[in-house]
Amino acid sequence: MSSGTSAGNAAEQGSSLAGLLRGWRERALLTQEQLAALAGLNARTIRRLEAGELQRPRSASLRSLAEALHLDGAERSLLAQAVSEGGPAVSDGGPAPAHPAPRQLPADVAAFVGRARELAVLDEIGQAATVVITAIDGMAGVGKTALAVHAAHQLAPRFPDGHLFVDLHGYTRGKSAADPADTLTRMLTLLGVPGEAIPPHLDDRAAMYRSVLAGRQMLIVLDNAADEAQVGPLMPGAGGCLVLITSRRRLIGLDGARTISVDVLPPADAVSLFAGTAGEQRLAGASEQALAEVVHRCGLLPLAIRLAAARLKAHPAWTVTHLLRRLDEHRHPLAELRAGQRSVTAALDLSYRELPAADQRAYRLLGLHPGADIALDAVAALLDTTAAHASTLLDHLLESHLLHEPTPGRYRFHDLIRAHSAHLATVEESASEQQAAVTRLLVHYGQAASIAVGHLYPYEADTRPHPPAGAAGAADIPDAEAAISWLDAELANLLDLARHAAEHGFPDHVQYLSATLHRCLRTRGHYTEAEDLHTRALATARTTANVTGEMEALLALGEIRHRQNNRYDLAMHDTTQALAIARGIEHRSGELRALNTLGMLDAVRGRYAESAEHFTRALDISRAIGHRTGELDALIGSGHIHRVMGQHEQALDNLRQALGIARTIGHRTGEVRTLLGLGHVHLTRGEDEAATDCFTRALELARDTEHRLGELDSLTALGDLHRAGGRHQQARDCYQHAFALAREIGNRNWQFEAVHSLGRLQHDCGRPDQALVSHGQALALASDLDQPGDQARAHDGLAHAHVALGQPGRARHDWTRALAILTELGTDQTDERGVDVASIKERLARLAPADPAEQP
Repeated sequence: MSSGTSAGNAAEQGSSLAGLLRGWRERALLTQEQLAALAGLNARTIRRLEAGELQRPRSASLRSLAEALHLDGAERSLLAQAVSEGGPAVSDGGPAPAHPAPRQLPADVAAFVGRARELAVLDEIGQAATVVITAIDGMAGVGKTALAVHAAHQLAPRFPDGHLFVDLHGYTRGKSAADPADTLTRMLTLLGVPGEAIPPHLDDRAAMYRSVLAGRQMLIVLDNAADEAQVGPLMPGAGGCLVLITSRRRLIGLDGARTISVDVLPPADAVSLFAGTAGEQRLAGASEQALAEVVHRCGLLPLAIRLAAARLKAHPAWTVTHLLRRLDEHRHPLAELRAGQRSVTAALDLSYRELPAADQRAYRLLGLHPGADIALDAVAALLDTTAAHASTLLDHLLESHLLHEPTPGRYRFHDLIRAHSAHLATVEESASEQQAAVTRLLVHYGQAASIAVGHLYPYEADTRPHPPAGAAGAADIPDAEAAISWLDAELANLLDLARHAAEHGFPDHVQYLSATLHRCLRTRGHYTEAEDLHTRALATARTTANVTGEMEALLALGEIRHRQNNRYDLAMHDTTQALAIARGIEHRSGELRALNTLGMLDAVRGRYAESAEHFTRALDISRAIGHRTGELDALIGSGHIHRVMGQHEQALDNLRQALGIARTIGHRTGEVRTLLGLGHVHLTRGEDEAATDCFTRALELARDTEHRLGELDSLTALGDLHRAGGRHQQARDCYQHAFALAREIGNRNWQFEAVHSLGRLQHDCGRPDQALVSHGQALALASDLDQPGDQARAHDGLAHAHVALGQPGRARHDWTRALAILTELGTDQTDERGVDVASIKERLARLAPADPAEQP
């Protein structure tokens, strides 16, 4: 290619430095990390250059980049010109996200009063162009959340990419503070990341969160934070985001945060709030002294003032003086309560005692709900009444300012009101009625979860437990779309209920929720939450001597940990225990699940003979008991092992049977996995047309079902086919897309596949120096993942690069190491064509003698 043509093609990417650099890097088939390694620069520098954040790099850096990219004279001139001109401005935002921008702010506080100084500070802060963190602290009931939400509504138009609101439950009675890992899962889901794409570890989730937010302008409200450790992982890393945090503690340890301390209201503002809530006409004739005394009796706390004003408004015959007397009657006698708590308790007691008996009961029982919020159908179940009557009771509590509705149809308490409600439930409800109410709630959620999961995973209906018996009416979940929406809204409540059930003597419900939610949590990538739930189920089962429950919890833990990097040993331990229990109690379906998981775990470790034996036993059991999903898993697993071991006819036979089963029972993800398996067999046999058809269908189906791992497998395999056909540009596109997706979802195994394949392509394109970098990265990934078969493949790639660079001694070292790994594994094959014992020995025999000066 002539220099004029190459320079022109690069210029099509954009005349800015960012556009030129990105175009040349992609032409060279390099990732940002690989270019950084070749140029001796930091990967962050490459990212900043391509984002347009760094317009004038050092001359030495430019020379290194030009050499690493093999730029010719015309291209170097174009690069210098782009730097000297500064280039046109590059949008910080990048392409608009496909996922709708989240708009999560709760409704603004009605009749917001005062806080002019704090609002002015927040307004000034909200004009910054970089990440700004502001922590609002103050005592309970002082109005921190109201201030944050009111300010957020005023600032929201400055943040076009949306806003998030998260309650961290730092000081919520009866609830553990939100785990940062769980919170990141919720936030990433709202930002459009599929659940199965969310990595299992906190650090990886935080890194993905920062990546997703980079370049976006978002407003993030983190309410009710416990401490700096809870909010630290939730901070954006770059871009124009504003984070508002509320906490009862002053978060002085949060790096770079502005703090705003909120005190009680000034008396004048407190009177204005009281008047705005009660209505000016209700204050006719009231003296300024009486009004001042009322708000001081409320501790100048907005929460208490609103409650007291609501009582006055609800009683036309009352005067302010009468209200004062009633507040005196309800002042809490416990001296250890803080002043603010005493003020709120007096107002709450007054509001509660004025309610009709049915409303009082509703108020008490709502305090027994362990979740953050609650929907109408769940309220009806809790109260053992109809939805229409429950709606009326909720309206009464809303009118009394005892409850609020931040989003339509979702109801929640302020933390202090929740504590008051729960206290009254323990005092005024009998133990049997408390237990009955919680049981109704558990039955309702259990039945609803069963319906939702049934819509999403109908092919597993015969393997899930029957829903709990009871008369509680279930939620309206007519189809799969409604099931997804219901689970999105209720998953946090379901997990809170499982914790409550484990801690308060409802063992059967813990077991049920663990078994019912397992597939949903696994598919959506909620590994941390799943592990917590199954661990509780395991402890409960062992405490109650429920051997079957113990087995099922161990199986679930093994299946979850199998999907988490570097947790294979734990997964093996869990599953081996489960297998022993299953055989001891002659639980055939449990034995089947355990064998399939052990087969997958052995395959990852390269123990192919053991893996094949597990899958064969699993296949026999599944057919004996008529377990179609177990048979499907065993056929797919054994098909993979037969392929790796070079037994292609057996692999094709098993996978064709699996495809028939998947389509018969409507198991779409099983169909994706089967098509991928068939494609890899055809690819290994050199049947490129058949392989292309399988991978293309798998890719389409994977994207339809948001099966990200299937998409990664399909993209990488299609890249291999393009590479074999000499279509280097198409191959590069597939590999780079796969690498970007694997990094986005935090899957290091597929990062290995993509970067290793890029190395093969770079070698084919005559760029062994770049291939050496890629295969070095691949080897590091495979070693970190403890996957010896992939280590052998990476060594083979390194050896080919060394040969092309005239380094036979180093090539001999890598091929010898690959041969040793395969010998240790007891196999002649890997799952990559051309990386096998016979081929490696042949290459070693053809190697030129090593240069004595060469260091292997």
